[in-house]
Order: sequence, then C-alpha cells, then structure tokens
Amino acid sequence: MTILFNEIVFGPIKSRRLGVSLGVNLLPLHGKWCNFDCIYCECGFNKDGKGDLCLPTREEVANAMEAKFKNHDPSIGNIDTITFSGNGEPTLHPEFSKIIVKTLELREKFAPQAKVSVLTNGSRIGVKDVAEALLKVDNAIIKIDSALDGTVYAIDRPMFNYSVENMVAMLAPFKGKFVLQTMFLRGESPDGIIDNTTTEEVEAWYKLVGRIYPREIMIYTIDRETPLKSLQKVSVSQMEEIAAPLRAQGYKVSVSG
Repeated sequence: MTILFNEIVFGPIKSRRLGVSLGVNLLPLHGKWCNFDCIYCECGFNKDGKGDLCLPTREEVANAMEAKFKNHDPSIGNIDTITFSGNGEPTLHPEFSKIIVKTLELREKFAPQAKVSVLTNGSRIGVKDVAEALLKVDNAIIKIDSALDGTVYAIDRPMFNYSVENMVAMLAPFKGKFVLQTMFLRGESPDGIIDNTTTEEVEAWYKLVGRIYPREIMIYTIDRETPLKSLQKVSVSQMEEIAAPLRAQGYKVSVSG
C-alpha cells in the first residue's frame, strides 16, 4: 500500500539515511504533486493522487514546524535533520525559497544541531531562487537514477523535457556542494525490462559522477511498496560492489538496503 503524508510537518522518524528526521511536506496533504511520476514512489502514481491540490502557506509551514520543535519528545533523541520531502517535489512550492530561509531561522532557535536537507529531483535547480535556497541548506540531496536518458524516462517518468546533459549543466554551481542520490532497482514494466545495475548503466553512472562531482553519494534500493508491483530490490552486496570504485577514488558513499 503506497502512502501519503497527511501532515505539513511529520515525525520525527528514524530515516535509513538521515537519522532522526523531522519531515516537512510542502505539497497537498491528501494528494500528490510532482513533475516526475516514478515507478517506485511510495506516494503512488500521480494519477492516483489528484484529490487535493491545496498547498500549505509559508505561515502554516512555519507554525507547524515551531509547534513540533516546542513539543519534541526528548526521549526520541535530538533531531538530526529537518527533511523536505513529502507528497511530491518540494521545490514546486511557489514560496520554497522563503520557506527555507524561515526554516534556517527556526533551526537556529530550536535545534541548532540539526541539518536541513531537501530531497529533490533537481528539476528546478536552474531557477535562481530555488538554486540559491538549495545552496543554503546543509544537504541538497539531488536524485539522478541513471546517466542514460532512456532509463530516466523508464524509471522516473519526467513530465517535462528532461535530459541528463541539461542536469549536468545546471549542477555546475553545485559541484562539491550537493549529495547525489541514486535508486538502484530492476524489474519489468509495460515498456520492457528495467535494470540500472547493468555494466553499461553503472559505467555511464561512474562517468556522470566524475562530471558533476557530488560532495557525497547515497545509493539505495526499494524499501516500501511500489506502485509498479514487478520491481525488485538490489542486494546490499551488489550496491557495495557498485560503490567500491568510487570510494577508492575518495568519494563518500553510503549504501542503504
């Protein structure tokens, strides 16, 4: 069963990659709003999440975040990260940059030890205020699931004219400053076999990493139910094999199974 986050600020929850994470959802509470339609998205396909198109206001986000900070249960442990994810692509919110500024203010007041992280598909990093906001946070976690356009279209199903070369160009200001996130998976789709762990895929991905130079790399696989039921997890051991050459080059790479 796929899930939607029905709060503006949710958790904190234990994240596989980010520790004790306070989640922030800038998208509709009972719907989905994204310009990708990923076959593995825990929120389901876009067509199934159109029942709510109402976005929270900047003030509602700030109030919800402050309330969570003030009522945080210390027995859970300190909040490690404030994570923007939720029901779609967070940078689509028209006040994203202003919300980030306010979040940084609230972080300093209530949880100065916490990092601010944004999980994004990178589609709007060419927009000036979005790029500036992402460069202010601790972890701009930008997803690229393949170095090959055809595979990106098969896995992520972008709803706009996407190209990896365009992403490379837009990432120029982010070199050494962002976290690259890649989902490894395999399975069948109506369009054929999907597998971004093949030699061709991985070698192309290594070359991409060298061109965009992330500060850190997160590779992971399916953890929850997916809207396309035929998908399969990739083993931790195989992901470790994929990570090894990059670690040997000095990259920090985390693997989550």
